[in-house]
Amino acid sequence: MPSRAPAAPDEPSPPEGPDLPGMVMLPGDWFWMGARDRAGFPGDGEGPVRRVRVDAFRIGATAVTNAQFATFVAGTGRVTDAERFGWSLVFAGLLPADAPRTRALPDAPWWRVVVGADWRHPEGPTSSLAGRTAHPVVHVTWHDAVAYCAWAGGRLPSEAEWEYAARGRLEQRRYPWGDELVPGGAHRCNVWQGRFPTHNSLDDGYYGTCPAAAYPPNGHGLYNAVGNVWEWCADWWSATWHRGGARENPAGPGAGERKVVKGGSYLSHHGHDFRCRVAARSARPPEWSTGDLGFRHVRGVAADPA
Repeated sequence: MPSRAPAAPDEPSPPEGPDLPGMVMLPGDWFWMGARDRAGFPGDGEGPVRRVRVDAFRIGATAVTNAQFATFVAGTGRVTDAERFGWSLVFAGLLPADAPRTRALPDAPWWRVVVGADWRHPEGPTSSLAGRTAHPVVHVTWHDAVAYCAWAGGRLPSEAEWEYAARGRLEQRRYPWGDELVPGGAHRCNVWQGRFPTHNSLDDGYYGTCPAAAYPPNGHGLYNAVGNVWEWCADWWSATWHRGGARENPAGPGAGERKVVKGGSYLSHHGHDFRCRVAARSARPPEWSTGDLGFRHVRGVAADPA
């Protein structure tokens, strides 16, 4: 199903090299991380609320876009994991009616294995990035994201950095703009409205991804910190590691099987849990790639040129 909103015009590719545009400077500070929220899923380990400090850093105002990722691929020859594997996971509702029936995930049948789906072909080999160069890149694994960030002179954010940036100076609020999902009837993010996964009312104007800079930014200048696409973080996943109290620059456990993802996506909905909240968290294997998973780039202040 196409977007109900007008297609975004193609944007010029950013310059090659580390000085990609759109970085926001954030000062180091303490903040309250995590939440006790009835909307959450206990196994995700959102709590306890704890005092955390992060050093100053720069973070992308938006998730990395298709245009930016294309520049990276052109400059490095990177072949993404999904391209090497030959398939990726696509939300069934985005597939054309005549798409061949393919294997679905047993626990999430709305995800279909689609041969030929990758970052250039988000819904499979007959799809393209036409009108979507300003949308966030998807079908990228944690390894692909790390490679991009290294090329751009940075890294992925820690979970603590991501949450500090996404909160936009609002302590212990559900969303980057406050506690109401649709304040005053105004949509502030791209999520699922309606009965998931069969009916999306499209009240926010989008079915699938939207432009990375859609909707007003938060108090730190970040766009789409929640909704639209999940974003990879550097940390290994644990539901209990962070229970040790106040920490400075926490980086998560030293090893694991899955990586933290934050922010929810265009598929987030009011079901048994609602993960487009700032404190919400989930995890994916680092080799995982789907049509709703992207990333944001971070640079330490010391990495910036004098």
